[in-house]
Amino acid sequence: MRARVRDAGIAVPADRPTVTFAAAAKIPAPARAALADELRVLALPALWLATLGTVAGRDEELVAAAVVDAELLAVHAAVHDALAGRVRSPFAAYLPGSWLPHCVLATQRPAEAFAALHPMHPVRARVVGVEVADTRTGTTEPITG
Repeated sequence: MRARVRDAGIAVPADRPTVTFAAAAKIPAPARAALADELRVLALPALWLATLGTVAGRDEELVAAAVVDAELLAVHAAVHDALAGRVRSPFAAYLPGSWLPHCVLATQRPAEAFAALHPMHPVRARVVGVEVADTRTGTTEPITG
């Protein structure tokens, strides 16, 4: 889908497709260890990306939103349970009850990107790894994968 958007002359993210389950100003080592322990006992579900749209506050992006089911919500809750009280300044948009799981497809001209991709056929996405990303430095630390 990103290739189709790129072929239409619209910017796409440079990194591999991702879905963010949690975000915070700081995720210290003990929180990362707790998260790794929790993920060892969870079965990470496949995601069905099925809806084109935008996310509040990020008006220049077009995203593929995931179908939210009980299995996905259970993993999301487990991630937040592992991080609860261990991170500094969790971002509200990723907390349970507010989270919209999605993958960014375009970083500009969302209406044109939408037209290039409509109609969208659902995509089954497999989780191939979990990592903590530092958005200030661009570095990542694998948790699983």
